Amino acid sequence: MHDRFLKACRCEPVDRVPIWLMRQAGRFMAEYRAIRSQHDLLTMIRTPELAAEVTLQPIRAFGMDAAIIFADILPLLETLGLKLRFVSGRGPVIDNPVQTPEAVDQLHRLPVQESLQGTFEAIRLVRRELEGKAPLIGFSGAPFTLACYAIEGSTSRDYHLARQFMYQETRAWHALMDRLTDAVIAYLQAQQQAGAQALQLFDSWAGLLSPEAYRAYVLPHMQTIFASLSGVPVIHFATGNPALIPLLQEAGGDVIGLDWRCSIQETLPRIQAGRALQGNLDPAILLTSPEVIRREAQNLLRAVGERPGFIFNLGHGVLKQTPEAHVRVLIETVQQHGVVPTP
Repeated sequence: MHDRFLKACRCEPVDRVPIWLMRQAGRFMAEYRAIRSQHDLLTMIRTPELAAEVTLQPIRAFGMDAAIIFADILPLLETLGLKLRFVSGRGPVIDNPVQTPEAVDQLHRLPVQESLQGTFEAIRLVRRELEGKAPLIGFSGAPFTLACYAIEGSTSRDYHLARQFMYQETRAWHALMDRLTDAVIAYLQAQQQAGAQALQLFDSWAGLLSPEAYRAYVLPHMQTIFASLSGVPVIHFATGNPALIPLLQEAGGDVIGLDWRCSIQETLPRIQAGRALQGNLDPAILLTSPEVIRREAQNLLRAVGERPGFIFNLGHGVLKQTPEAHVRVLIETVQQHGVVPTP
């Protein structure tokens, strides 16, 4: 059933729980590392043939129920005029961070169709390869997470500069969020037009916020994004603060993605009827042993029971230290034990 994942997104009956993994296309795989040893990250993202190959590697190796296009959330910032580099041992660096209201006013509005053409062509290539085998997910970072990087200029433990800017320069904050929202909408719509059959919005740093701050500074922009998307299922994934779950649902999305810090038992009753749920095995479990992986995966499946619209995933991305054999154990466990009884 090649559309098992899409059916689960719509809470339709499936023969078994579908499974895919965030960061399944990436550095835990030897095949990926072989390509990465010859190319820098941005080259891989911008070269359609390379991005398509990396996207397809985990589908060939493990038989996940969906692929996710190999890309990164940060190149979208380049469409606003920000200068992005990936520095070995440090990660992403933005050479001209947005740290004043004047800097917000000076941001560009470059068309995503031109700036990110490599990703759209990679989507078209993957769709041709996967036709009838598995659906393809496109994605973007959410405006708050993108704003964190844009203001901080690099990775941070708490993104305090971004949060300071949010509270202190409220007008400029919302102006920045408006520009990011427009860019995210254009990017996701272009991915859908290129062939993406589902979309995921990653709000990786939303868990830094209180519910009150999320409602005031983030929620309206997220609602604008979800209201602008239609025709394919959209997954809304945020990390770190279970108290935000009601607001994530208020923001929108056909599927709510949970990180591993959320209790699935406590969360299930809070998810609205007709809305699918994705998650949320702790990625560190894949570093343990086959016995522990099987036990924890089965525990999660039992906790969800026969609820319609469940997609098995990790509570965040696959860790780079994860043995490939352990990923195979997880996939096989879900495929064997995630069978849904026929009504």
